Amino acid sequence: MLFNSLTFLIFLPTVFIIYWFFLRNTLKGRNLFLLIASYLFYGWWDYRFLSLLIISTLVDFVIALLMDKEQRDKRRKLLLTISLITNLGLLGVFKYYNFFIENWVNMWDAFGVEMHVSSWRIILPVGISFYTFQTLSYVIDVYRKQLRASNNFIQFAAYVSFFPQLVAGPIERATNLLPQFSRLHKFDYTLARSGISLIVWGFFKKVVIADNAAFFVNEIFATPEAFSTPELWMGAILFGFQIYGDFSGYSDIAIGTARLFGFRLMTNFKFPYFSRDIAEFWRRWHISLSTWFRDYLYIPLGGSRGSKKMQLRNTMIIFLVSGFWHGANWTFIVWGAIHALLFLPLLLTNRNRKHLDIQRLSIRNYSSMILTFTLVTLAWVFFRADNITIATNYIISMFNFNGSSLDLFLKSQKMILLTGITLLSIFIMLRYEFRTFKRNQVEISLSSPHILFIMLLILMFGVFKNPADFIYFQF
Repeated sequence: MLFNSLTFLIFLPTVFIIYWFFLRNTLKGRNLFLLIASYLFYGWWDYRFLSLLIISTLVDFVIALLMDKEQRDKRRKLLLTISLITNLGLLGVFKYYNFFIENWVNMWDAFGVEMHVSSWRIILPVGISFYTFQTLSYVIDVYRKQLRASNNFIQFAAYVSFFPQLVAGPIERATNLLPQFSRLHKFDYTLARSGISLIVWGFFKKVVIADNAAFFVNEIFATPEAFSTPELWMGAILFGFQIYGDFSGYSDIAIGTARLFGFRLMTNFKFPYFSRDIAEFWRRWHISLSTWFRDYLYIPLGGSRGSKKMQLRNTMIIFLVSGFWHGANWTFIVWGAIHALLFLPLLLTNRNRKHLDIQRLSIRNYSSMILTFTLVTLAWVFFRADNITIATNYIISMFNFNGSSLDLFLKSQKMILLTGITLLSIFIMLRYEFRTFKRNQVEISLSSPHILFIMLLILMFGVFKNPADFIYFQF
């Protein structure tokens, strides 16, 4: 079920009314209702996807209980291994099977050996990477004795499948979200109002910015050789705003929706396009994923405790795995490698934690923001392109100065209007976010007049389009 669909527009108020008005005094009833609502929300795409979600939930619930009672280290490690094999096995088969088969065949083809290997048409279940990492973090925390295992299956299943953040995050930790299912929430007007503000802001970024930018991005990346250098730059820049508006917009809607039910989710984005270096960018972009890799992969590998050589190795591993997490394509791995190469000089010079807060911004800070945004934009080309060859040629053409036209954006009155709407909406977003960024605040807080203004823009520039999938659903 898409957030930006008529179905969700009916689903959310219905769930809200039943949750607050008909289940006011029953915690068990609320959790069971949220579980059913979440399964309905997820099964709306394809009811068959529910089987994998239920398997993951059952396996980790039982394993955590057994692990909590077990004192012998070997048995605890065995239980952890079973969880890892089950969860990563399901993720590997459904997300990466065809990738490995295709590369295996291509490798033998290069040696002149013809391979006949069957390839399945496997449908990627929506959100499998997100809920897999969420349940894994729970089991690992229980293994580390940082968390007691839950003995309430309904609460645990509701935590795993909580519909606002189920399919595209934030990837919640059990230490934060799971205890919230053990409390009977009272309606908090202030929290609900901030939730509505975030929902409206998220819809603005998704419907008005991301979906309008996608029109130009899709056309340019489909045949990049047909466009001039300025158009290629515009395509890359607009994709940067498309993926940010799309993904952070989803996170805002998810966090805001959770607040309507009294739940607090972690912040997933902190205005990353105002970052002054790549290290700061990754402290502000997809925070739930970057901190997951930090806590469950980087630190166990040795983190920053060892030699520089070990730190460089660990950093490269983290970025390559992060790239591969995003999709079964070499373009994502190259994208991760590019970010690793941009990060390594900061690590070598001990400047990777330089920009930890916002102080007075200087001209140097502004130039650093522009440089960082440019580097991130160039890396986005690999993220968006269908293969490495297309991405490489695209970037080469960006610096070839092949023509100076902007025909795509100006070829008709309709295109001029769409260009104006897209650029104006990006300007509005940047204006709101930069003001919040300078105040060192975590999230946008809209006043009532601003909420009405943004809602008007959504109605004017987004309501007549067919609902478009969120980009991160494919991951």
